[in-house]
Amino acid sequence: MKYVGKSIDRVDGVKKVTGDLKYVDDLKLSKMLYAAVKRSPHAHALIKNIDVSKALELEGVKAIKTGKDVPQRAGLYLEDKYFMAVDRARYIGEAVAVVAAITQEIAFEAVKLIEVEYEVIPAVTNALDALKADAPLIHPQLEEYYHASIFHPVPGTNISNHYKLRKGNIEKGFEEADFVYEYNFYVPHVQHVPIENHSAIAQMDRDGSLTVWASCQSPYAVRQALSVAFNIPLNKLRVLSPAVGGGFGSKAGTTLEGVIIPLAMELRGHPIKLTFSREDEFVNAFVRQGLHSKFKTGVNKNGKIIAIKNQYVWDGGAFNEYGVNISKAAGFAAVGPYDVEHIWADSYCVYTNHPVGGPYRGFGMSEIHYGIEQNMDIIADKLGIDPVEFRRINAQKEGGRTATDSYITNCGFLECIDNAADAIDFNKVETPSGKYKLRGKGFAGGMKAPSMPTNVASSAIVRLNEDGTVYLMSSAQDIGQGSDTVLIQMAAETLSINPDKFTIKTGDTDHTPYEWQTVASRITYCAGNAVVKACEDAKGQLLDLASIKLGFHKDDLMLEDGYVKAKFYPEKKVAIGDLALGLTMPDGSGVHGPIIGRGSFIPPNTMNFDLETGLGVNPVAFWTYGAQGVDIELDTDTGEIKVLRVSSSFDVGQVVNPILLEGQLEGAIVQSLGTALFEELMLKDGKPVNNSFVDYKIPTADDMPEMIIIPVENPEKTGPYGARGVAEPAMIPTAPAIANAIYSMTGVRIATMPLTPERVKKALKENKETGRTYFGVDSDYEFHIK
Repeated sequence: MKYVGKSIDRVDGVKKVTGDLKYVDDLKLSKMLYAAVKRSPHAHALIKNIDVSKALELEGVKAIKTGKDVPQRAGLYLEDKYFMAVDRARYIGEAVAVVAAITQEIAFEAVKLIEVEYEVIPAVTNALDALKADAPLIHPQLEEYYHASIFHPVPGTNISNHYKLRKGNIEKGFEEADFVYEYNFYVPHVQHVPIENHSAIAQMDRDGSLTVWASCQSPYAVRQALSVAFNIPLNKLRVLSPAVGGGFGSKAGTTLEGVIIPLAMELRGHPIKLTFSREDEFVNAFVRQGLHSKFKTGVNKNGKIIAIKNQYVWDGGAFNEYGVNISKAAGFAAVGPYDVEHIWADSYCVYTNHPVGGPYRGFGMSEIHYGIEQNMDIIADKLGIDPVEFRRINAQKEGGRTATDSYITNCGFLECIDNAADAIDFNKVETPSGKYKLRGKGFAGGMKAPSMPTNVASSAIVRLNEDGTVYLMSSAQDIGQGSDTVLIQMAAETLSINPDKFTIKTGDTDHTPYEWQTVASRITYCAGNAVVKACEDAKGQLLDLASIKLGFHKDDLMLEDGYVKAKFYPEKKVAIGDLALGLTMPDGSGVHGPIIGRGSFIPPNTMNFDLETGLGVNPVAFWTYGAQGVDIELDTDTGEIKVLRVSSSFDVGQVVNPILLEGQLEGAIVQSLGTALFEELMLKDGKPVNNSFVDYKIPTADDMPEMIIIPVENPEKTGPYGARGVAEPAMIPTAPAIANAIYSMTGVRIATMPLTPERVKKALKENKETGRTYFGVDSDYEFHIK
């Protein structure tokens, strides 16, 4: 291939590095007003009264709205969310009122003058407590909420979704097992911390048309949610996302847009702008959900896993509109990339009075694999089997079955395991750098599917210009992952036109075609397929016209380097640009008109699963498999971990752009390294206590390891040019691999993230004093011999 598989420069690179690319907060519009938000100081409280009279008297204040002005609920999968609290506040920081003023400073001052009377009621700040029969109900009207049919909320409880997976016969599996293990893990909340804070502008014209500029990953999903919440027809609601400075899932749904729209509806003709501070970002944007996981595993002496029974309890926070789908995704991948005959899994998403949980890169897979992959090492160690070999024994392979009992037809997991282990010479003992230092290696695998409904659609439009250049239109959002570049490469390959001649336009629901969402590592696959189909449509039109022009049957023509040529007489050709507006005949008449290619795509043959068993013939579009090895050094005096090397091998189907692929895998490694070693949104009685970069540490250049990237290419049969998504899966194995490396050096198993120096040092000290080897959760794992 000429363009697919080659490293070309990012098409948005110059604008980004020069600062020419304009983000929402850069926009300055005529008659702009500025918003500020009054927020709840309580985790759970009834709102008795809101007095805005003093604030309204402040000069420069134009309007104030409260939750009673927008009582409609909204949500993607479960309509449980209020943009502002109506009768109760459900987490610290929830919006209760919003002000519009002529300056930001006046808006902030007005917020201080709003007086709110609360009645504080008992809060739920632990997901396991939320499951108790006597727990306070955070959503007493849960049974009234609309939800997609694939989810199962439990009215009268705090359970927003219960996904069940029942494969095989779990009792029989444990009876046949030689050994049974039980243990627990915990993964805390973390924040996405994209470089660009959330920002939105809303303007309603006098004819009732609403325009929203938003730093969002999914303009069409935002448009749909806002249409439902504010009863605005879709043809009157335009969402633009001019540029997005990182998202990682935090910008996948609606956040601040619904807070400012009530102001725009009153103050027509005035754009209303709201931009989150960094402190807002930590609390009022999505956070990654916390997870309590519990495993029971039966295994034979030869290392074959027979049965797994597990439970996932997700801390979904105050609203679970997105979190319910994470709990379902976790159920689909309940045992990770391993072929297990007997599985019993329960995945619960529960309400708590914590910040709102939502999608985060990996969509639940990083969290569950932190336990799954430590489980693999625990068992391998007990059986005396090399941890890499243990994974090979149990790995999903072509001809095997997934957890949902789907037949596996395309799987490069074994090759990924071998690549990742060989790249760091896994069994070679390395020499530490000095006194009090230990050196060790760890290993982990991982898998992920695009977690999306079975009927999600993508579309693309390609327009040819008369000079041979091309406009490509899509609503896939380039949030840093390089999708603009990759989509152009696929279009260039299909039309045989140099990528330099393409311009891509995205992110405008009035002018760019439908795209479900930029999430789930689905854009290369879904939007890519739509782009290829649009270009094939345009190609067919070109061949029809060239057939008339050149006098050859279309089957004897081809596209090459901006021309349509005769295959066997290449000197017979016509420039694509000469056909862009149609064909002019010798008598002056015209044929066809402008060439516009249309492409639409829905993943083929994906179908719903059985709600009682969780099983399905083909509930996902594809699985992406991979493995990572880590080489780390531990300072036993301080507890500090230095990650020296990481090998990462994933089956990507087809590499579209090698340098972008390397960037995605390297970025995933570093992001996962951050969650493994540093990151935790600390919550005390529902209150975030480290909601700034002063106290919330993320990786810096000093933390970068050597990264070895080894892609595997087993073409995805339904993927564009064989490609499948990998940006999220590449984040999954790093954290458990680091935890496994710590155990390999010290014999200490740490079951809670992050692996901070304090936590590691404490565990090492207690291990030395008491011999304890397992740390981080309330109950130790147990080892039973039958």
